[in-house]
Amino acid sequence: MQDILAEQRAAFMAELPVPIAVRKDRLNRAASMIADNADRFCDALSEDFGHRSREQSMVTDIGGSVAPIRHAIKSLDKWARRDPRAVQFPLGLLGARAWVEYQPKGVIGVIAPWNFPVQLVMGPLAGIFAAGNRAMVKTSEFTPATAALFEELCPKYFALEELAFLSGGPEIGKAFASLPFDHLLFTGATSIGKHILHAAADNLVPVTLELGGKSPVIVGKSADIKQTTERVALGKMLNAGQICLAPDYMIVPGDQERAVVEGLKTAASAMYPTVLANPDYTAIVNDRHFQRLTDWLDDARQKGATIQTVNPANEDFGASNARKMPLHIVTDVTDDMTIMQEEIFGPILPIRRYDAIDDAIAQVNAKDRPLGLYYFGTDLAERTRVTDRTISGGVTINDVVFHVSMEELPFGGVGPSGMGSYHGPDGFKTFSHAKAVYQQPKIDVAKLAGIKPPYGKATLASVKRQMK
Repeated sequence: MQDILAEQRAAFMAELPVPIAVRKDRLNRAASMIADNADRFCDALSEDFGHRSREQSMVTDIGGSVAPIRHAIKSLDKWARRDPRAVQFPLGLLGARAWVEYQPKGVIGVIAPWNFPVQLVMGPLAGIFAAGNRAMVKTSEFTPATAALFEELCPKYFALEELAFLSGGPEIGKAFASLPFDHLLFTGATSIGKHILHAAADNLVPVTLELGGKSPVIVGKSADIKQTTERVALGKMLNAGQICLAPDYMIVPGDQERAVVEGLKTAASAMYPTVLANPDYTAIVNDRHFQRLTDWLDDARQKGATIQTVNPANEDFGASNARKMPLHIVTDVTDDMTIMQEEIFGPILPIRRYDAIDDAIAQVNAKDRPLGLYYFGTDLAERTRVTDRTISGGVTINDVVFHVSMEELPFGGVGPSGMGSYHGPDGFKTFSHAKAVYQQPKIDVAKLAGIKPPYGKATLASVKRQMK
């Protein structure tokens, strides 16, 4: 890994400045690597998960990879322009100029997660290549088939000094995070993010952390319950809930709880009338995560929760080893239950009640700041109060998850849900160094400003101007 890093950095320094045409060429090759091999990636994803919906993979990992790359290609000329800045009066009149140049940082490290192991590699690469960098990617050990496919295909599209993929377990990940990159992006669990930050600190590597947390859904009293429950059920069951932005729990008006539960059951049953043999429904990624979710349901049940399993075909899940888990709606939840303390990352949906909107807001603010927050309703004053009085990485109004797919919006967390952001122009800036450049005019500005000895009246006049 250190040899690859050294080779990439040497090639980067030799190439400076990185032409826009070269950047676009790398972006085009990145898009081709995914588009040309879409079927093979879908096969690998399904092998890694035990079963993964092919159509879902095409939307989330294939289309979801190519789209941000194409957006970067179309936008790069605008993003890379010199950014003129004003200078203090009267320097501009005397010929002084100032601007910001966006310069590539060098070699970017990417530690990718398992839940969207193609898109969460290629999405960041859109900004990394647009900014003129090279990259090394550590793939997840939980998706070995996808990781192996990346390692096979990458050399057909990129030289090693442009892009390299590495795989392996925790020890490899630890060593990777300790490399002296010019920037490091980690996407994954908050608990692991803390270790990544520690590892990067020894080399003062700037870090972007895309973590997760318990993204809440607040259902306003003005919400359309049918529309709300359809959209929440879709977001919760996509990838079987294994999404960092999945709606983690709902907060609903007390008198609408029953209607919300019935709406969720109806919506889930319509989308997935069967689960076990349904090609549209994805499995839990491995036995450990399946057992974790099962244990958390048992914990909630033992502590008094009411659990309703959405199983319209009355399938026998206990007799299957397919790791298919239907939607579980959990009511009567309390804060001592694990499902209300940890990010769920699966098809389990706790529901909390509230009386007044400030109670709902207080419930959100009692927990760590989430990656996403979702509000449903038509009451503008209530919506504004929710968004003004809560802090989250991003917000989607009257739906869930969708803000992540808006390429011109920054995507990132806050506090325990992450630091820094990327996507679109914000990704370009994250992976660039904003270099300040000031050009002095021919006139002797130091003497004019009174900062050249011997000091005198001009000096005092300059201080007075500064302090106005």
